Amino acid sequence: MSDNNGPKGASDAANGARRKFLTALGSIGAAGVAAVSVSPLKAAWGGKTLQDALGDLFQDHYQRMTPEEIKEALARIERKAQRSYGVAIKCENTPPREGVVFGYAINISKCKGYRDCVEACVKENNQGRDSQVQYIRVLEMPKGTKDLEESNHYYDPDTVPAEGKYYLPVQCMQCADPPCVKACPVEATWAEPDGIVVVDYDWCIGCRYCMTACPYWARHFNWTTPEIPAQELNPNTHYLGNRPRPRGVVEKCHFCIQRTRKGLQPACMEACPTGARVFGNLLDPTSEIRYVLANKTVFRLKEELGTDPKFWYFTD
Repeated sequence: MSDNNGPKGASDAANGARRKFLTALGSIGAAGVAAVSVSPLKAAWGGKTLQDALGDLFQDHYQRMTPEEIKEALARIERKAQRSYGVAIKCENTPPREGVVFGYAINISKCKGYRDCVEACVKENNQGRDSQVQYIRVLEMPKGTKDLEESNHYYDPDTVPAEGKYYLPVQCMQCADPPCVKACPVEATWAEPDGIVVVDYDWCIGCRYCMTACPYWARHFNWTTPEIPAQELNPNTHYLGNRPRPRGVVEKCHFCIQRTRKGLQPACMEACPTGARVFGNLLDPTSEIRYVLANKTVFRLKEELGTDPKFWYFTD
């Protein structure tokens, strides 16, 4: 778990705003509460119990919560999923592992533009089926150029790969110096010790400053509550990852934190039919990604911006 010496400043102001709202709510008077004919703990407050509603309202920033507070937050997430989808999920708080910093590389000579990675990511990470929020975009590029402005995000040929084209998957680059983190006015996003840039969805205010700051188009605002068929909901979730998100927050790739912190591969890598994706621990000299970085000619997108992404591309 992250340390609890978290950000102050703007986030304290946001927390104060929540408490002011509660004070205003209280001014309605006890008579309004007394009018409720059932137990307050069983009443539906926006689809949740009063106890959970108050818990959400008072919930502190993830980095400042005590272990007990995090345990309570995870339990609320599980209860809300049960009410919303009728599915029992497990929301965990798996911490970073010592001596691990994750990195990714893609062999663009192997990528054929099939988008199996996109489909696997949507399913694994409980993305709304109706919203077109997709953490991975596969760009169709004219051969001989790396200019992203020349790319086609919405290619739909009868077959791929198309003649004269190559394919460049992009997602969150998990920058070591992420401009999105600097742009967030309430510090709802930050880089974890294992290099994953995460979002506290309960602290995000949906201002979208991070989206403007990101040079890789890797952040996506959730305009609607994600619609996921109950039978397709992935019940294995993480607080900082693929748990069901509320409407009005910014989402992004988190290297399948619910999998990779347990020693598994990201869903996109497992789904790739051509073996184009390489993922691993940058601090392990025996890892495949370290072999790629040492033996292949690699490049990173928009490297001149100084974001220091942990995401590389190479060819055979």
